[in-house]
Amino acid sequence: MTIPTSTGVGTPETVAVRAVDRQQSPQPPKKTTFWSQLKVSLAMFSNPKSATGLIIMGVFVLVAIFAPLIAPYDPNAQNLNATLQPPSFQHLLGTTHIGQDVFSQLIYGTRGVLVVGFLATIMATVVAIIVGVTAGYLRGWKSESLSALSNVFLVIPGLPLMIIVASQFQDPPLALIAAVLGLTGWAWGARVLRAQTMSLRNRDFIQAARANGEPLHRIILVEMLPNLMAIIASSFVGTMTAAVLGLTTLAFIGVIPVSNLNWGTILFWAQQNNAFPDYWWWYVPAGLCIALLGVSLALINFGIDEYVNPRLRSAGERARAMKRKGMNVNAAVTQVRTDSAAPATASPESNTA
Repeated sequence: MTIPTSTGVGTPETVAVRAVDRQQSPQPPKKTTFWSQLKVSLAMFSNPKSATGLIIMGVFVLVAIFAPLIAPYDPNAQNLNATLQPPSFQHLLGTTHIGQDVFSQLIYGTRGVLVVGFLATIMATVVAIIVGVTAGYLRGWKSESLSALSNVFLVIPGLPLMIIVASQFQDPPLALIAAVLGLTGWAWGARVLRAQTMSLRNRDFIQAARANGEPLHRIILVEMLPNLMAIIASSFVGTMTAAVLGLTTLAFIGVIPVSNLNWGTILFWAQQNNAFPDYWWWYVPAGLCIALLGVSLALINFGIDEYVNPRLRSAGERARAMKRKGMNVNAAVTQVRTDSAAPATASPESNTA
Protein backbone atom coordinates (compact mmCIF):
# COMPACT_ATOMS: atom_id res chain seq x y z
CA MET A 1 0.00 0.00 0.00
CA THR A 2 1.38 3.33 -1.06
CA ILE A 3 1.22 6.17 1.44
CA PRO A 4 0.67 9.58 -0.21
CA THR A 5 3.40 12.05 0.51
CA SER A 6 2.83 15.72 1.29
CA THR A 7 3.34 18.05 -1.64
CA GLY A 8 3.56 21.18 0.53
CA VAL A 9 0.23 22.51 -0.69
CA GLY A 10 -2.03 20.92 1.91
CA THR A 11 -5.75 20.36 1.97
CA PRO A 12 -8.19 23.16 1.11
CA GLU A 13 -8.97 23.56 4.82
CA THR A 14 -5.26 24.02 5.59
CA VAL A 15 -4.88 26.59 2.83
CA ALA A 16 -7.88 28.53 4.14
CA VAL A 17 -6.51 28.53 7.69
CA ARG A 18 -3.14 29.80 6.44
CA ALA A 19 -4.84 32.60 4.49
CA VAL A 20 -6.80 33.66 7.56
CA ASP A 21 -3.63 33.63 9.67
CA ARG A 22 -1.85 35.84 7.14
CA GLN A 23 -4.75 38.29 7.16
CA GLN A 24 -4.89 38.40 10.97
CA SER A 25 -1.14 38.63 11.46
CA PRO A 26 -0.05 42.14 12.46
CA GLN A 27 1.29 44.16 9.56
CA PRO A 28 4.47 46.14 10.06
CA PRO A 29 3.69 49.82 10.72
CA LYS A 30 4.16 52.17 7.84
CA LYS A 31 7.14 54.42 8.16
CA THR A 32 6.04 58.03 8.57
CA THR A 33 8.16 60.80 7.14
CA PHE A 34 8.28 64.50 7.88
CA TRP A 35 6.40 65.35 4.70
CA SER A 36 3.59 62.87 5.43
CA GLN A 37 3.16 64.31 8.93
CA LEU A 38 3.17 67.82 7.51
CA LYS A 39 0.55 66.82 4.95
CA VAL A 40 -1.70 65.43 7.67
CA SER A 41 -1.22 68.56 9.80
CA LEU A 42 -2.15 70.85 6.89
CA ALA A 43 -5.12 68.73 5.79
CA MET A 44 -7.52 71.12 7.53
CA PHE A 45 -6.39 73.89 5.17
CA SER A 46 -6.95 71.88 1.96
CA ASN A 47 -10.58 72.99 1.93
CA PRO A 48 -11.31 75.66 -0.74
CA LYS A 49 -12.71 77.99 1.92
CA SER A 50 -9.60 77.69 4.06
CA ALA A 51 -7.36 78.06 1.01
CA THR A 52 -9.14 81.27 -0.01
CA GLY A 53 -8.89 82.65 3.51
CA LEU A 54 -5.20 81.79 3.73
CA ILE A 55 -4.51 83.52 0.40
CA ILE A 56 -6.21 86.71 1.60
CA MET A 57 -4.35 86.55 4.91
CA GLY A 58 -1.08 85.93 3.08
CA VAL A 59 -1.61 89.05 0.98
CA PHE A 60 -2.11 91.14 4.14
CA VAL A 61 1.01 89.62 5.72
CA LEU A 62 3.11 90.41 2.64
CA VAL A 63 1.77 93.97 2.59
CA ALA A 64 2.70 94.38 6.26
CA ILE A 65 6.21 93.01 5.74
CA PHE A 66 7.02 95.00 2.60
CA ALA A 67 5.16 98.17 3.58
CA PRO A 68 8.18 100.49 3.02
CA LEU A 69 8.55 99.12 -0.52
CA ILE A 70 4.83 99.27 -1.42
CA ALA A 71 3.85 102.64 0.07
CA PRO A 72 4.67 105.48 -2.34
CA TYR A 73 4.85 108.18 0.37
CA ASP A 74 5.65 108.61 4.01
CA PRO A 75 2.31 108.07 5.80
CA ASN A 76 2.93 111.08 8.07
CA ALA A 77 4.19 113.45 5.34
CA GLN A 78 1.99 116.52 4.91
CA ASN A 79 1.28 118.42 1.70
CA LEU A 80 -0.96 121.42 2.32
CA ASN A 81 -1.19 122.06 -1.40
CA ALA A 82 -3.03 118.75 -1.96
CA THR A 83 -5.63 118.50 0.79
CA LEU A 84 -8.74 116.32 0.47
CA GLN A 85 -7.85 115.32 -3.07
CA PRO A 86 -9.90 112.48 -4.62
CA PRO A 87 -8.13 109.36 -5.91
CA SER A 88 -5.76 110.02 -8.80
CA PHE A 89 -2.57 108.64 -10.33
CA GLN A 90 -0.46 110.57 -7.83
CA HIS A 91 -2.56 109.53 -4.83
CA LEU A 92 -4.30 106.21 -5.47
CA LEU A 93 -6.73 106.63 -2.55
CA GLY A 94 -6.73 110.39 -2.27
CA THR A 95 -5.42 112.56 0.57
CA THR A 96 -6.50 113.65 4.04
CA HIS A 97 -7.33 117.11 5.35
CA ILE A 98 -3.59 117.92 5.69
CA GLY A 99 -2.46 116.29 2.47
CA GLN A 100 -1.39 112.87 3.81
CA ASP A 101 -1.56 109.98 1.37
CA VAL A 102 -4.38 107.62 2.40
CA PHE A 103 -2.96 104.66 0.47
CA SER A 104 0.36 104.90 2.33
CA GLN A 105 -1.45 105.15 5.66
CA LEU A 106 -3.49 102.09 4.77
CA ILE A 107 -0.36 100.09 3.90
CA TYR A 108 1.46 101.01 7.11
CA GLY A 109 -1.74 100.54 9.13
CA THR A 110 -1.83 96.89 8.03
CA ARG A 111 1.40 96.30 9.94
CA GLY A 112 0.00 97.67 13.19
CA VAL A 113 -3.19 95.63 12.94
CA LEU A 114 -1.42 92.33 12.22
CA VAL A 115 1.31 92.84 14.83
CA VAL A 116 -1.20 93.50 17.61
CA GLY A 117 -3.56 90.81 16.32
CA PHE A 118 -0.94 88.07 16.21
CA LEU A 119 0.68 89.03 19.52
CA ALA A 120 -2.65 89.14 21.35
CA THR A 121 -3.79 85.88 19.78
CA ILE A 122 -0.57 84.04 20.63
CA MET A 123 -0.77 85.20 24.26
CA ALA A 124 -4.44 84.25 24.57
CA THR A 125 -3.91 80.86 22.91
CA VAL A 126 -0.97 79.95 25.17
CA VAL A 127 -2.95 80.86 28.32
CA ALA A 128 -6.02 78.99 27.02
CA ILE A 129 -3.96 75.84 26.34
CA ILE A 130 -2.27 75.91 29.76
CA VAL A 131 -5.45 76.56 31.73
CA GLY A 132 -7.91 74.58 29.61
CA VAL A 133 -5.89 71.40 29.05
CA THR A 134 -4.64 71.29 32.64
CA ALA A 135 -8.15 71.83 34.02
CA GLY A 136 -9.50 69.11 31.75
CA TYR A 137 -6.88 66.53 32.67
CA LEU A 138 -6.70 67.09 36.42
CA ARG A 139 -9.47 66.14 38.82
CA GLY A 140 -10.79 67.48 42.09
CA TRP A 141 -10.26 70.97 43.47
CA LYS A 142 -7.45 71.80 41.05
CA SER A 143 -9.69 71.32 38.03
CA GLU A 144 -12.55 73.21 39.66
CA SER A 145 -10.29 76.13 40.59
CA LEU A 146 -9.01 76.53 37.03
CA SER A 147 -12.56 76.23 35.70
CA ALA A 148 -13.71 78.95 38.10
CA LEU A 149 -10.84 81.17 36.93
CA SER A 150 -12.01 80.72 33.33
CA ASN A 151 -15.57 81.59 34.30
CA VAL A 152 -14.43 84.77 36.05
CA PHE A 153 -12.54 86.01 32.97
CA LEU A 154 -15.45 84.93 30.81
CA VAL A 155 -17.88 87.37 32.44
CA ILE A 156 -15.42 90.27 32.73
CA PRO A 157 -16.42 93.00 30.22
CA GLY A 158 -13.46 93.15 27.90
CA LEU A 159 -13.90 96.53 26.21
CA PRO A 160 -14.32 98.62 29.41
CA LEU A 161 -11.30 96.89 30.96
CA MET A 162 -9.21 97.60 27.86
CA ILE A 163 -10.27 101.25 27.95
CA ILE A 164 -9.32 101.60 31.63
CA VAL A 165 -5.92 99.93 31.24
CA ALA A 166 -4.98 101.73 28.02
CA SER A 167 -5.99 105.12 29.41
CA GLN A 168 -3.50 104.82 32.28
CA PHE A 169 -0.53 105.24 29.92
CA GLN A 170 0.45 108.29 27.95
CA ASP A 171 1.81 106.36 24.99
CA PRO A 172 1.11 102.62 25.47
CA PRO A 173 3.29 100.40 23.25
CA LEU A 174 1.83 97.82 20.91
CA ALA A 175 2.98 95.00 23.20
CA LEU A 176 0.93 96.40 26.09
CA ILE A 177 -2.16 96.74 23.91
CA ALA A 178 -1.69 93.18 22.70
CA ALA A 179 -1.25 91.95 26.28
CA VAL A 180 -4.51 93.59 27.36
CA LEU A 181 -6.36 92.09 24.40
CA GLY A 182 -4.81 88.68 25.02
CA LEU A 183 -5.62 88.62 28.76
CA THR A 184 -9.26 89.42 28.05
CA GLY A 185 -9.70 86.92 25.24
CA TRP A 186 -8.46 83.53 26.44
CA ALA A 187 -11.43 82.33 28.50
CA TRP A 188 -13.60 80.96 25.66
CA GLY A 189 -10.75 78.91 24.23
CA ALA A 190 -9.91 77.52 27.66
CA ARG A 191 -13.50 76.39 28.18
CA VAL A 192 -13.59 74.57 24.85
CA LEU A 193 -10.21 72.92 25.42
CA ARG A 194 -11.23 71.82 28.93
CA ALA A 195 -14.34 70.09 27.62
CA GLN A 196 -12.40 68.35 24.84
CA THR A 197 -9.62 67.28 27.20
CA MET A 198 -12.13 65.77 29.62
CA SER A 199 -13.37 63.56 26.79
CA LEU A 200 -9.80 62.51 25.93
CA ARG A 201 -8.48 61.71 29.41
CA ASN A 202 -10.49 58.45 29.59
CA ARG A 203 -9.32 57.13 26.22
CA ASP A 204 -7.31 53.93 26.08
CA PHE A 205 -4.05 55.51 24.91
CA ILE A 206 -4.16 58.06 27.75
CA GLN A 207 -4.83 55.32 30.30
CA ALA A 208 -1.96 53.27 28.85
CA ALA A 209 0.43 56.22 29.09
CA ARG A 210 -0.64 56.83 32.68
CA ALA A 211 -0.20 53.14 33.54
CA ASN A 212 3.32 53.21 32.09
CA GLY A 213 4.23 55.97 34.52
CA GLU A 214 4.53 58.77 31.96
CA PRO A 215 4.93 62.23 33.55
CA LEU A 216 2.10 64.74 33.33
CA HIS A 217 3.85 67.12 30.95
CA ARG A 218 4.61 64.32 28.47
CA ILE A 219 1.02 63.04 28.50
CA ILE A 220 -0.27 66.53 27.77
CA LEU A 221 2.35 67.53 25.19
CA VAL A 222 2.77 64.23 23.34
CA GLU A 223 -0.51 62.38 23.79
CA MET A 224 -3.18 65.08 24.07
CA LEU A 225 -2.06 68.17 22.18
CA PRO A 226 -1.80 66.45 18.75
CA ASN A 227 -5.47 65.46 19.11
CA LEU A 228 -6.42 69.03 20.05
CA MET A 229 -4.67 70.84 17.21
CA ALA A 230 -7.84 71.38 15.18
CA ILE A 231 -9.66 72.86 18.20
CA ILE A 232 -6.64 75.04 19.00
CA ALA A 233 -6.48 76.29 15.39
CA SER A 234 -10.17 77.19 15.44
CA SER A 235 -9.74 78.99 18.77
CA PHE A 236 -6.71 80.83 17.38
CA VAL A 237 -8.72 82.15 14.43
CA GLY A 238 -11.64 83.25 16.59
CA THR A 239 -9.37 84.98 19.09
CA MET A 240 -7.56 86.86 16.36
CA THR A 241 -10.86 88.11 14.95
CA ALA A 242 -11.82 89.47 18.36
CA ALA A 243 -8.34 91.02 18.83
CA VAL A 244 -8.47 92.86 15.49
CA LEU A 245 -11.95 94.18 16.19
CA GLY A 246 -10.90 95.21 19.71
CA LEU A 247 -7.85 97.10 18.42
CA THR A 248 -9.75 98.97 15.72
CA THR A 249 -12.51 99.82 18.22
CA LEU A 250 -10.02 101.24 20.73
CA ALA A 251 -8.33 103.25 17.99
CA PHE A 252 -11.63 104.54 16.58
CA ILE A 253 -12.87 105.85 19.91
CA GLY A 254 -9.48 107.47 20.58
CA VAL A 255 -8.38 105.46 23.61
CA ILE A 256 -4.97 104.46 22.23
CA PRO A 257 -2.66 107.17 20.85
CA VAL A 258 -3.31 108.19 17.28
CA SER A 259 0.42 107.95 16.64
CA ASN A 260 0.03 104.13 16.54
CA LEU A 261 -1.03 103.99 12.92
CA ASN A 262 -3.62 101.35 12.06
CA TRP A 263 -6.95 101.11 10.28
CA GLY A 264 -8.80 102.30 13.38
CA THR A 265 -6.81 105.53 13.59
CA ILE A 266 -7.61 106.25 9.92
CA LEU A 267 -11.30 105.96 10.75
CA PHE A 268 -10.77 108.10 13.87
CA TRP A 269 -9.25 111.01 11.91
CA ALA A 270 -11.90 110.68 9.20
CA GLN A 271 -14.66 110.90 11.80
CA GLN A 272 -12.99 113.80 13.63
CA ASN A 273 -12.73 115.86 10.43
CA ASN A 274 -16.28 115.20 9.19
CA ALA A 275 -15.26 113.02 6.27
CA PHE A 276 -18.61 111.20 6.30
CA PRO A 277 -20.08 110.95 3.69
CA ASP A 278 -18.44 113.31 1.20
CA TYR A 279 -14.81 112.18 1.34
CA TRP A 280 -15.47 108.47 0.90
CA TRP A 281 -11.88 107.64 -0.10
CA TRP A 282 -10.76 108.48 3.43
CA TYR A 283 -12.85 105.92 5.35
CA VAL A 284 -14.18 103.33 2.88
CA PRO A 285 -10.80 101.60 2.15
CA ALA A 286 -10.02 101.14 5.86
CA GLY A 287 -13.49 99.73 6.49
CA LEU A 288 -13.15 97.37 3.53
CA CYS A 289 -9.78 96.14 4.81
CA ILE A 290 -11.28 95.38 8.23
CA ALA A 291 -14.16 93.54 6.58
CA LEU A 292 -11.86 91.64 4.19
CA LEU A 293 -9.59 90.53 7.04
CA GLY A 294 -12.65 89.35 8.96
CA VAL A 295 -13.86 87.43 5.90
CA SER A 296 -10.49 85.70 5.53
CA LEU A 297 -10.50 84.64 9.19
CA ALA A 298 -14.11 83.43 8.87
CA LEU A 299 -13.25 81.35 5.78
CA ILE A 300 -10.31 79.76 7.58
CA ASN A 301 -12.58 78.99 10.52
CA PHE A 302 -15.21 77.42 8.23
CA GLY A 303 -12.59 75.13 6.76
CA ILE A 304 -11.34 74.10 10.19
CA ASP A 305 -14.91 73.39 11.34
CA GLU A 306 -15.46 71.18 8.31
CA TYR A 307 -12.24 69.31 9.07
CA VAL A 308 -13.13 68.80 12.74
CA ASN A 309 -16.75 67.74 12.17
CA PRO A 310 -16.90 64.43 10.22
CA ARG A 311 -20.49 65.09 9.14
CA LEU A 312 -19.61 68.48 7.65
CA ARG A 313 -16.48 67.01 6.04
CA SER A 314 -18.38 64.18 4.33
CA ALA A 315 -21.10 66.60 3.18
CA GLY A 316 -18.49 68.97 1.74
CA GLU A 317 -16.66 66.17 -0.06
CA ARG A 318 -19.95 64.89 -1.50
CA ALA A 319 -20.92 68.37 -2.70
CA ARG A 320 -17.55 68.91 -4.38
CA ALA A 321 -17.78 65.50 -6.06
CA MET A 322 -21.23 66.35 -7.41
CA LYS A 323 -19.95 69.67 -8.75
CA ARG A 324 -17.10 67.93 -10.56
CA LYS A 325 -19.66 65.65 -12.24
CA GLY A 326 -21.76 68.61 -13.34
CA MET A 327 -24.65 67.97 -10.96
CA ASN A 328 -26.66 70.57 -9.10
CA VAL A 329 -25.81 70.40 -5.40
CA ASN A 330 -29.03 72.19 -4.33
CA ALA A 331 -31.36 70.03 -6.39
CA ALA A 332 -34.04 68.24 -4.37
CA VAL A 333 -33.98 65.23 -6.72
CA THR A 334 -30.83 63.42 -7.69
CA GLN A 335 -30.00 64.08 -11.33
CA VAL A 336 -29.37 61.25 -13.75
CA ARG A 337 -26.74 61.96 -16.36
CA THR A 338 -27.51 60.95 -19.89
CA ASP A 339 -24.77 60.10 -22.35
CA SER A 340 -25.44 62.03 -25.53
CA ALA A 341 -22.86 59.95 -27.37
CA ALA A 342 -24.73 56.70 -26.70
CA PRO A 343 -26.37 55.10 -29.77
CA ALA A 344 -30.07 55.65 -30.14
CA THR A 345 -32.42 52.77 -29.34
CA ALA A 346 -33.89 51.06 -32.35
CA SER A 347 -37.53 51.90 -33.00
CA PRO A 348 -40.28 49.25 -33.05
CA GLU A 349 -40.83 49.83 -36.78
CA SER A 350 -37.24 48.92 -37.55
CA ASN A 351 -37.55 45.74 -35.49
CA THR A 352 -40.70 44.65 -37.28
CA ALA A 353 -39.31 45.50 -40.67
